[in-house]
Amino acid sequence: MPSVKEPVVIESSFHVRYAETDAMGVVHHAGYLVYFEEARSHYMRVLGSDYALIERQGFRLPVTEVGLRYLGSLCYGDRVKVRAWVEENRSRQIRFAYEIRKESDDSVLVTGFTQHIWTNLSGKVTRAPQQWVDMMAS
Repeated sequence: MPSVKEPVVIESSFHVRYAETDAMGVVHHAGYLVYFEEARSHYMRVLGSDYALIERQGFRLPVTEVGLRYLGSLCYGDRVKVRAWVEENRSRQIRFAYEIRKESDDSVLVTGFTQHIWTNLSGKVTRAPQQWVDMMAS
C-alpha cells in the first residue's frame, strides 16, 4: 500500500488588534482573510522562501478563489493561532488550507482555503518556480 505524505502544517500566532474589530469588539468577517494571508506568508518563510523573493524572481501568486466557514469569532485582545498547509500543489496552481483557533482553549473558529495560480509579472499563467517545486518535494 503506498504511503500518503502528510502535509506540512505551520502555525503562527498573534493578538487580535483593535483595528481588526467592528463596533462590537469582534473581528470583522473580512479580517480572517488577512489572517489567512499572514499564515500563508509565514508558511513560505518557514519553508525557506518569501513572497517578496518570489516576486523578485519574476513570479506572482494571485488568489483565484477563497472559501471560509465561520464557526465562532474572536474578540479584541484574544490570542489567535492560525494553522496553514498546502492542500493541493499542481504545476500551475496551489491551494492553501487554514484553521483559525482561539489560543486559550484551542477551539476552531474559522476554516477555509485560498486557491492561487502561478503567473509571471505580466499576468500570464506559468509553471511554479523550480525553487518552490524543490521546497515542496523536500
